[in-house]
Amino acid sequence: MPIEIIRTVDAPKSPPTYSQAVRAAGLIFVSGTGPHDAVTGAITGDTIQEQTRQCLKNISAILAAAGSSLSQVVSATVIVLEETDFAGMNEEWVKWFPENPPARQGAKLPVRIPGMKISIAAIAVA
Repeated sequence: MPIEIIRTVDAPKSPPTYSQAVRAAGLIFVSGTGPHDAVTGAITGDTIQEQTRQCLKNISAILAAAGSSLSQVVSATVIVLEETDFAGMNEEWVKWFPENPPARQGAKLPVRIPGMKISIAAIAVA
């Protein structure tokens, strides 16, 4: 089964060191996606809820470009700047995954990017 690189202008451009997403083995692997605006590249939102919303908006656009959607997400990795942000992130998360949420793990951001509170990676059915 061939590997396909997924790219869309509807989500922030990834750096040259990795792809927005890769389709392989019937799955779509979305790279860690921050709360950046697709056009300007600027971080969007001041609160964890706003930044979570932007991350999921970006992931949704990447999955749409691959012919999939958030409803097909089977696993997600949420990386936050502060552990105390998990409650606010979950507040927004349940709006996007109200039923049958994907498997999920969490971690703390290993690097500080000014203004960035969260990054989310996802794996979805193609």
